[in-house]
Amino acid sequence: MSVEENPEGHPPASPLTRIGEARWILLTALCAALAAVLLFNVPFWPAAATVGLMTGVAAFVPRRSASRRVKLNTQREIRRMWPGTGMKVTVDALPTPCFVADGRGITRYVNAKAHAIYEGVKPGDPLSFSLRAPSLLEAFDRVCSSGKEERISWIEKVPTETWYEAHIAPIYMPGSANSGRTHLPDFILVVIQDLTENRRLERMRTDFVANASHELRTPLASLTGFIETIQGPAKNDPEAQDRFLAIMLDQAARMRRLIDDILSLSRIELKAHVRPVTVVDLSEIVRHTADALSPLARDLDVDIRIDLPDGPTRLRGDRDELIQVAENLIENALKYGSSGKYVDVSLRLIDETESAPMWVFSIRDYGEGIPAEHLPRLTERFYRVDVESSRALKGTGLGLAIVKHILTRHKARMDVESEPGEGATFKIYLPALEETEDASGNAPHH
Repeated sequence: MSVEENPEGHPPASPLTRIGEARWILLTALCAALAAVLLFNVPFWPAAATVGLMTGVAAFVPRRSASRRVKLNTQREIRRMWPGTGMKVTVDALPTPCFVADGRGITRYVNAKAHAIYEGVKPGDPLSFSLRAPSLLEAFDRVCSSGKEERISWIEKVPTETWYEAHIAPIYMPGSANSGRTHLPDFILVVIQDLTENRRLERMRTDFVANASHELRTPLASLTGFIETIQGPAKNDPEAQDRFLAIMLDQAARMRRLIDDILSLSRIELKAHVRPVTVVDLSEIVRHTADALSPLARDLDVDIRIDLPDGPTRLRGDRDELIQVAENLIENALKYGSSGKYVDVSLRLIDETESAPMWVFSIRDYGEGIPAEHLPRLTERFYRVDVESSRALKGTGLGLAIVKHILTRHKARMDVESEPGEGATFKIYLPALEETEDASGNAPHH
């Protein structure tokens, strides 16, 4: 008898084991031999030799049925170790990074989204190679031992502050010993969701409410104080009443400007995803805005110098919103760059080979400029480079935030260039109307 192992890696069965496996066949052969001897007068010794030969074959020749059972057991163990095609297809359909691991923490499958985010991850590696958050790995161990799903969240500080949430759930394969959920899970599914954008929006909303409340509380407290003063100590002082009423009117105007800007910002956000379809002339908008701001320019002793193309400057846009953009930027240049005595407003077309033609709307002042550390935050709501000067110039801190949202709706962008002492330049890049489109913004019919 050979002592070599079979191809599946299991040791060969003993002769007695093989005879036991073939006992019903041998018993049937024995009965057939006895019937032949008793009923058909077959000689006893040939019948006995036939039964003995069959017994020897059963004892020393491996049976295919036993080998098949070994194969089935091996395949069953492989299925318990590696997820099936159905599970892989389902995991691949999920829009978030997903990992399938076994109870030992070895990665068994990774969906396409996880491959795109976590570079170098591959099945067969420990899950900790890809996911290094201690709280996540601790939760994974708890799910492995308890068989109960968990949901956890954590923050990563490097390279930037990001928020994540993970849902860790056990998987019990049908037909396995664990399918009754009395033993350890066959697999563990880890689904990870990036909550960074949601948390930032939540923080932005919270900051907006806090800042708006603060901005409104200051003039409201001033109004309340002056009213109490007029009703009390200054009740019979006409000169003080006139002075206080003038201040109250100024504070009320400040509250009105703030509320108007908040409402304007809300209206723009409501239609942020609706692309404008009306065709407008940007040169006409710039001239209209410069004319409207000319009284302010005279009061500040600033000259607005305009450089516009001779031909039409058409684009798809909302005229009122684009006027609001031009007013905000030119007014800021007049107020904060008044020491330079000039504000240059220009419009030109650039036709880059890598992108569609763009109108560049540029506003430059020659004032004190903006320090570099403030440039990335200029479009934040209520952000001011200098709070006192902004309030003195009747600013609400929402002008550039409104500009940013309007430009987002128009698929445009804004660049800011500034050097302290040399003024600031705001450049707006707006998609130009294609030459193949008619004045209504529609492509011509062929």
